[in-house]
Amino acid sequence: MSARIEFGCLPTAIGSMPHTNPDEACSIIMKYLPDIPIWPQLPKRSPKENMIVQFSEGFPGVVILGDRIHIEPSADFESEIEQLYIDCEQGNASKYGISKEYAAGLYAFLSKAAGSQIVKGQVTGPVTWGLAVTRQDGLGILYDDTWAEAAAKFLRLKASWQENILREISPNPIIFVDEPYLVSLGSVFTPIPEEKVPVLLEEVFRGIKGIKGLHCCGNTDWSVMLDTTTDILSFDAYNYASSLSTHSGKVKSFLERGGNIAWGIVPNEEEALAKESLPSLRDRLEEAMAPFSKDGVKFKQIIAQGLITPSCTLASLSLEAANQALELTAKLSSDLRSRYAV
Repeated sequence: MSARIEFGCLPTAIGSMPHTNPDEACSIIMKYLPDIPIWPQLPKRSPKENMIVQFSEGFPGVVILGDRIHIEPSADFESEIEQLYIDCEQGNASKYGISKEYAAGLYAFLSKAAGSQIVKGQVTGPVTWGLAVTRQDGLGILYDDTWAEAAAKFLRLKASWQENILREISPNPIIFVDEPYLVSLGSVFTPIPEEKVPVLLEEVFRGIKGIKGLHCCGNTDWSVMLDTTTDILSFDAYNYASSLSTHSGKVKSFLERGGNIAWGIVPNEEEALAKESLPSLRDRLEEAMAPFSKDGVKFKQIIAQGLITPSCTLASLSLEAANQALELTAKLSSDLRSRYAV
């Protein structure tokens, strides 16, 4: 990060929405998240907007069957991989765009959010993509060193293309790398080679010239993520606040170098959402923040270098519940900014 960025607990969101109409999704986003609007991923509109499939266009040998993807190397596979490396080296991202068929929400957003000071986009991370996309034998390509590296370079180009197109409507695009499968870090059931994680993440980050974020919606080894060059760490603070507080020393260093924490404090489950209110979420958030201030981080700094978000995707909610989640996110942000004079 070239300079300290303080978001002051502005509201934003993770990515997926439950809508099938992209204009409606963008309208509700612009209503509640005008300061940092996001382009919506719409998996209910089409399987092609599933977070794995959505970023698969153009990868050599890719075969899409519904929401499942595997790689079938063709006779030209090696030359196509070589071209991918060349494009990555030369920064030629123009060939790696996301078409309207795969991201209707993005194209609606480009007109709806034009002129915004900050906008947020997202790309699926290399660990999640590498576990979900398989070889023909069913093994995730993450476990094949050559293919895993190629995937990271491919997603780097996807991130770069996206940042370039968002910069046409806003001077400050943020690109999040979404890594839900990092919850398996340290798992014996889905072993992820820990040493690979930062290498693959940094490969994708190199495609992002501006502000970059890293999101994981479950419990993981936060120390690995905090040691990357990400500018924003996004996590589910509603369900897993204590998991981050065990790394308070790393969090303090992260904040000192100018990093921001995106506090996913608004639940994305309808039953939990129905039980919450502005006061209850404020209390829960302050409780989640308290351990860091006890360990030497000023509370004012935590607020200044924070964002407020839902805990994760809203795609599984009803339209009414998604609306409620964004409304609570916006109201909590406004309350905190007023209460602490941000």
